[in-house]
Amino acid sequence: MAVLALLWGSGFLWIKLALEGGLAPLHITVIRCALGALVLLVLARSAGQSLPRDRRTWGHLVVAAFFCNALPFFLFSVGEQTVDSGVAGVLNATTPLWSFAIGIAIGTERGFRPLRLTGLLLGFAGILLIFAPWHQAGLTGGGALALMAAAVSYAVAFAYMARHLIGRGTAPLALSAAQLVMATGLTLPVLPAATAAPDAPTATAWIAIVVLGIFGTGITFHLNSRLIADEGPTAAATVGYLLPVVSVVLGAIVLSEEIGMRVVAGMAVVLLGVGLTRGRQQGGKQGQKQETDAQAASSVPDPVTNAQTGPSR
Repeated sequence: MAVLALLWGSGFLWIKLALEGGLAPLHITVIRCALGALVLLVLARSAGQSLPRDRRTWGHLVVAAFFCNALPFFLFSVGEQTVDSGVAGVLNATTPLWSFAIGIAIGTERGFRPLRLTGLLLGFAGILLIFAPWHQAGLTGGGALALMAAAVSYAVAFAYMARHLIGRGTAPLALSAAQLVMATGLTLPVLPAATAAPDAPTATAWIAIVVLGIFGTGITFHLNSRLIADEGPTAAATVGYLLPVVSVVLGAIVLSEEIGMRVVAGMAVVLLGVGLTRGRQQGGKQGQKQETDAQAASSVPDPVTNAQTGPSR
């Protein structure tokens, strides 16, 4: 769990280093998707899992790959051009709040307790505290909005994947590999539009993107799968609470980012709200199991792993 949290939480640091080293957001998006797809294809083949062959599944993968990989990967890179990596990790942790809100809007969240609704309102209060639009130093620029849009994109993708992809008979590793292959295909044609830096990317930038693609996107899926198998979905979802802490600490140590008490307080409020929204509903054991599964899926912060942590477990 510690290694998984470190790999996921460090993703925002690697994005920042790649940007500072001369890679454009589109470069980071395409390379990350391609390397992650390569790792998952190897893992799927080693596990004897085959990619889906029916057109219907691939059609759904187009939507999932766009909202769960291509778009948020790009938006996080765009956002970190002007926002610290630690703050990016904190805003990423708001994904379960958006998932819960979308579930209420489309009617998949029924009979939720007042405590969960309180958690939702508390979480959004934490977001407001982080943005602080009333403060001169508040996060009101386009970069912060891009980061928030990435978290919303994840939530939209999770809802779509739970309805159209999870539990449809495709093995998890193969499904995730196919999704990243599709994401690579979606982003590769627009790569020529990327604005190149005046100088060639530095060695640090190349190292950062390789680590992000192989370890931060591919290997983490395998580790998360093992964690779910060994400890269950609740333990896997708990990693989501550690990610913003890891991103903030690494940003402060490696990049000397200053995180004010307002952002720290906002992060604490957001995580408290997320915890409350994941509280179980009253009901039978089967209903509680389905509730736990759905919450674990919406709490996993990385899009690749959601294919494994959905209701198909």
